Amino acid sequence: MDKANTPIALIRQYLRREQRLLLLLLVGAALIAGFLKLAGEMAEGDTSAFDKAFLVALRTPGDLSVPIGPHWLLSAMRDITALGGVTVLTLVSILAVAFLLIRGRWRQAVMTTLATGGGAALGGLLKSLFARPRPEVVPHLVEVNSLSFPSGHSLNSAIVYLTLAVLIARSFEERSARVFTITVAAILVLTIGFSRLYLGVHYPSDVLGGWTLGAAWALAMGLVASRLQREHKIEEPEEAPA
Repeated sequence: MDKANTPIALIRQYLRREQRLLLLLLVGAALIAGFLKLAGEMAEGDTSAFDKAFLVALRTPGDLSVPIGPHWLLSAMRDITALGGVTVLTLVSILAVAFLLIRGRWRQAVMTTLATGGGAALGGLLKSLFARPRPEVVPHLVEVNSLSFPSGHSLNSAIVYLTLAVLIARSFEERSARVFTITVAAILVLTIGFSRLYLGVHYPSDVLGGWTLGAAWALAMGLVASRLQREHKIEEPEEAPA
């Protein structure tokens, strides 16, 4: 009998899987609890002092219309923030789904579409619910015309990039490929969120709220995908080439 399929080995695999599931559930619960606490403090005005001080710290003393740092940084931040806009996120989502379809993973493509679309709808609903105005403590360095909490760029980029990374990572058996995919997505999401602060169009609490909720959503979608793969309802990970 194959040692990997002995009763003891199967029990160990089951216990490791359950422990990993419990840990991920705890992380997800912590993210949601963090978002709810942050939202409550924001609504009560407890984050106001820190929010304003942080934005002022990113501007030149004596002239709040000029951000700190070298002159090229402003242009770079404008380019980076565009990566979290509706147009780019929609294009990325379409390309990701097309990639999965080309690979013949049509059920995973449907899952990806539902995950990213559902997350975007959630973000829009929450913005309307909290109805927080944009910050006025410093001049905006890009044009904005929507509400502030949670940051749409931070939330939607986390929902799209992290969800896509988690779901696409589920397509690979190699641990290194999974870690690389998710790490790159996380760095991208963090950078986009910071760009919103640098440009003065969001408070730090807006961005943090978007990050926590977006990460929780991506984690939930990853758990759902994992469960569906175990039940053979969506395509399982591809084996690494020999």
